[in-house]
Amino acid sequence: MRDSKAVPNGTATLEIKGKKVDLPVFSGSQGPDVVDIRKLYAEAGVFTYDPGFTSTGSCESDITFIDGDEGILLYRGYPIDQLAAKSSFLEVCYLLLYGDLPNKEEMTKFDYTITHHTMVHEQLASFYRGFRRDAHPMAVMCGVVGALSAFYHDSLDINDPRQREIACVRLVSKIPTIAAMAYRYSTGLPFVYPKNKLGYTENFLHMCFSVPAEEYVVNPVLAKALDTIFILHADHEQNASTSTVRLAGSSGANPFACIAAGIACLWGPAHGGANEAALKMLETIGTVDRIPEFIRRAKDKNDPFRLMGFGHRVYKNYDPRAKAMQIQCHAVLDELGQHDDPLLHVAVELERIALQDEYFVEKKLYPNIDFYSGITLRALGFPVSMFTALFALARTVGWIGQWKEMLEDPHQKIGRPRQLYTGAQQRDYVPLDAR
Repeated sequence: MRDSKAVPNGTATLEIKGKKVDLPVFSGSQGPDVVDIRKLYAEAGVFTYDPGFTSTGSCESDITFIDGDEGILLYRGYPIDQLAAKSSFLEVCYLLLYGDLPNKEEMTKFDYTITHHTMVHEQLASFYRGFRRDAHPMAVMCGVVGALSAFYHDSLDINDPRQREIACVRLVSKIPTIAAMAYRYSTGLPFVYPKNKLGYTENFLHMCFSVPAEEYVVNPVLAKALDTIFILHADHEQNASTSTVRLAGSSGANPFACIAAGIACLWGPAHGGANEAALKMLETIGTVDRIPEFIRRAKDKNDPFRLMGFGHRVYKNYDPRAKAMQIQCHAVLDELGQHDDPLLHVAVELERIALQDEYFVEKKLYPNIDFYSGITLRALGFPVSMFTALFALARTVGWIGQWKEMLEDPHQKIGRPRQLYTGAQQRDYVPLDAR
């Protein structure tokens, strides 16, 4: 079990109907202090009301830190821009799972372990064939990841540290194979087995785009771009899907069911579908000369049109992931000779306007990661339907890290939010013939 790292920092006094209640205040290593309200109901007979939990700390965590006002994102204390530029996704996986960057020996062992567990049970191929060919890849991934608990019975005991570790390794190693199989199935192509001689992201590209008739050579520029996308999406604190994984895990559900729950939540267009929406918006605008028209529409409160890929629920400054994504977007388009892509010209002009226009600056509607990732993924050859599946692939390691941390937290309880009830008061049943 992990010990609490929160530091007591005085008390907050709350007066309710003439009664004063003293509530402990704690400080973390960074970020705002928190008021401990766990005994509020017992001592004052009231709950707090916080729709969306936007002012509620649901757990103690030392994995990811976000300062939305300053545009800061840290994984275990490391700035996201440094990791995106200098690290690899597999190294970031180790960092998120175990707390520190690995040394050479640790990295070699981890790389070997993940690489040699990328195969999935052969019967899963039959499971895929039970889906319609036009099934959305996220529907397939929800089903397949949840079904892993029916194939790997030796890693379902969440109270056994060894079984938890096995489940973590299996999920990180097999999720690229599962996602690639979902893509191949939707396109009518045969499944491709992983190759141990390839790196994590290179192997995924190979499983997606190789064909039996010829050798597939992974382009290192494209692999770096996709690896960076994976790093940027690996974790993002207590967002909707991560909270879903933790809530499912708090009931004692097995790890595969918990990650399937996270995938289902991520599928929502308000969460994982933002890059798809941003790409569709750029396609709707079409050319640079039409931008002023859509800018006017975006400023019109009576017009339903909204600029997608700008602003963020958490970041009230520039999304720290956006710059790294912009660099990789240009690198991919340069490598593929697509720098004349009209959508990129639209994106660049929109970014220029957003950073200078008083309306956008005042409302802090800065470009976010989704603004560039959609263009990049399209250039890499992925259909729009795969965008969220790729997000799920990357975020799986974050979900697993959060799930592990939750199970090791001595203060963890089954999630049970309360409510502000506004329905009918108690009333007596009236027989049907008397109503």
